[in-house]
Amino acid sequence: MKYIIGIIILIHGAIHILGFLKAFSFAGIKELTLPVSKLQGLAWLITALLFAAYLVCYLLQNQFSWIIGLIAVIISQLLIIYFWKDARFGTIPNLLILVILAASFGHYSFTKLVQKETTAILSRVNHSSNRIITEDDIGQLPVPVKKWLENSGAVGRPYITLGKVIQQAEMKMKPQQTKWFSATAIQYSSIDVPAFIWTVDVKMNSLLNFRGRDKFVDGKGEMLIKVNSLFNIVNEKGEKLNEGSIQRYLGEMVWFPSLALSEFITWEHVNDTTATATMNYKGTTGSGTFYFNAEGDFIRFTALRFMGNDENAKRHEWVLKVEKHRIFEGIKVPSRMTATWKLDEGDWTWLRLEIREIKYNEITGS
Repeated sequence: MKYIIGIIILIHGAIHILGFLKAFSFAGIKELTLPVSKLQGLAWLITALLFAAYLVCYLLQNQFSWIIGLIAVIISQLLIIYFWKDARFGTIPNLLILVILAASFGHYSFTKLVQKETTAILSRVNHSSNRIITEDDIGQLPVPVKKWLENSGAVGRPYITLGKVIQQAEMKMKPQQTKWFSATAIQYSSIDVPAFIWTVDVKMNSLLNFRGRDKFVDGKGEMLIKVNSLFNIVNEKGEKLNEGSIQRYLGEMVWFPSLALSEFITWEHVNDTTATATMNYKGTTGSGTFYFNAEGDFIRFTALRFMGNDENAKRHEWVLKVEKHRIFEGIKVPSRMTATWKLDEGDWTWLRLEIREIKYNEITGS
């Protein structure tokens, strides 16, 4: 689809050269019956060059391509209106390109929003800490949690203040959906000042995609999803979302083991391979249970989470299940997982997630 659109832009832009050729008598253009002055001919040529520049920027996915394209469309349409008798059908590709420009502008605006929010989260992180996790630090934790931290390689390594996670995923948007949508995502999580921001790009088909942003800051959760980066289909805040967001943050501790030592988390020993954590931060509280195998590997996390944010939303069991582990920067973490809702009508596995890269104490924004 990208290259089909590119061909349309190329042909549409090239047609503008005809006005230039007629104005300077380089060729007899029978299709143009109206006289074209040399100044008008230069305007046709400049428009063609603008469309050529837009085509290059569009194919290279330059974030500012929409500006060049918009200028080209405006000048083109003004010329078409002036030469309406001969050029009126040029309005059709201009309208098509305008739709593409709107999507490009939406992508640009969404990206700028995420960059601004990510920068705000990163600015609160203490990057100067030289703290090393020791056996004394984990001494008061439940036995399975201590064993996990030792087995993961976290003990003896620097305390994680910030994590950047690059993810590849497949998603289902509703329980009855059979097709998996492919997705890519980037997440930043800060530890000392609890927060995360997760940005996902989901490809539905050649024409439709949606971009989503989840974040948890100051004990509050937010969810934003836009179709083609333009139209909101989800824009949610509220207490139920706050609770669900802190539970998600809690479960993702398994990527950032330092979080187990947080002053905002209390632990409860269940048995030799199970422990429950409760986090209370700025008025928002959430709990979840961590399961480990005999070797100390994390294998599952469960929590009773609200499914939805409306007044009728109910809590259902939400399960993260590990399929594979991998070592990133010396830390052994789950690298392949699934997320499942346990619903009354049956299980809904809505996410298959694979971690491609983790950077600890990374300070560069997305």
